[in-house]
Amino acid sequence: MNDLSLTTLEGGKKAISAETIEAFAGKLRGGVLIASDDGYDTARTIWNAMIDRRPGLIVRCAGASDVVNAVNFARDNGLLVSVRGGGHNIAGNALCDGSLMIDLSSMKSIRVDPIARRARIEPGATLADVDAETQAFGLAVPTGINSTTGIAGLTLGGGFGWITRKFGLTIDNLLSVDLVTADGKLRHANKEENPDLFWAIRGGGGNFGVITSFEFQLHKLGPQVLSGLVIHPLENGEAVLREYRKALEDAPDELTCWTILRKAPPAPFVPSEWHGKEIVVLGICYCGDLQKGEKAAARLRSIGAPVMDLVAPQPFTQWQGAFDALLAPGARNYWKSHDFTELSDPLIEVMIDAAWRLPGPECELAIAHVGGAAGRVPVEGTAFPQRKSHFALNVHTRWREPEMDESCIAWARGLFDAAKPYAAGTAYVNFMPGDEMDRVEAAYGVNYPRLVETKQLYDPMNLFRMNQNIRPNPARSAA
Repeated sequence: MNDLSLTTLEGGKKAISAETIEAFAGKLRGGVLIASDDGYDTARTIWNAMIDRRPGLIVRCAGASDVVNAVNFARDNGLLVSVRGGGHNIAGNALCDGSLMIDLSSMKSIRVDPIARRARIEPGATLADVDAETQAFGLAVPTGINSTTGIAGLTLGGGFGWITRKFGLTIDNLLSVDLVTADGKLRHANKEENPDLFWAIRGGGGNFGVITSFEFQLHKLGPQVLSGLVIHPLENGEAVLREYRKALEDAPDELTCWTILRKAPPAPFVPSEWHGKEIVVLGICYCGDLQKGEKAAARLRSIGAPVMDLVAPQPFTQWQGAFDALLAPGARNYWKSHDFTELSDPLIEVMIDAAWRLPGPECELAIAHVGGAAGRVPVEGTAFPQRKSHFALNVHTRWREPEMDESCIAWARGLFDAAKPYAAGTAYVNFMPGDEMDRVEAAYGVNYPRLVETKQLYDPMNLFRMNQNIRPNPARSAA
């Protein structure tokens, strides 16, 4: 192995000798990769193909001891460090040129206790991994809607999906974590032990340490749920969204309905004459008794004259992966997002207008339906602040050719600006691209000062900065 020149926290370079690297690697159960090694390019490939960065040293962790050694090595040498779980983050924060990357993707162990209804999950697991293990016992933890997403990043940012309204956010079901803080200590955090740290990691992202294990509360669910798509032509979009809004006013917590505006994909369940045409999709999931679900979903399914109605009982694991093909790795992606307390008529008009001007066949607007149990947690109860927002808009541009970058990004930013007057002001950090670091404080709202204090206590040197970064404030500590 040759000497390495690695990026420092100050943005400079530091030479690390081959002997030092080899001694470090000898402490690991996993191993290290450099650019000349087989497997390096695979390890640095993440979901968003727009992000093409080359870490100087990749630490392939096999367990908590490897994470401790990696954090100590990075801190002692003043190295810029990034952390990879599932590699799904839109901003690409798992990667940084010349940095030390802590790669957790091999840590996938999941242990379910069906009696206590709890699960211990390592940070490399994906949502598909989690669902496969928990559903084997008729149990589930609320997560997201794309099964290739990593459990770690999703959880640290909040986590919401099809069963959030019934069971709360992913972080609302988090019982404890083990994490390595910037001082290299492995700490346990829950509501009694290190409660300040436990509060902060529930929504505060990867700012406070590297999680080596999550413990979740599980809930009885499935194996089948009533779920599926109801598809309308965009010509009827405004009327559909107004009726959708009304139908949700008294929806039970078990019922969730997301809305997607896009061009119909060439999927086998879509009639060929609709391929490539603009549509409004109602994605419905009822996580309870199937007969009650039929009654609860009836109003949504009776809206207008849909092109098709594909709502039926199906395995929860199948529904969790229903959108995977449309969100597969390898495409270029750019997101913009707002939270909303309501879908006003002017906002609906803005979204319909944008949907007629989609810059590519894979671009879409997704309106997440939240609230319910997630909205009944106090704003100050966790770092995640947007409890009163019942809808989250993800402007999702997705394309293949680099020459489309400018037009796709411009469309997303234009829609973001047009929708801003109707937004709540907060933001879901998991939907924030890399050029939105100026939104971090607003995203956390009233919880931001407490997050800064916790950051100053546990990471005063801002070792963990490759994230939606909460910067420490030495002045607060001195006071």
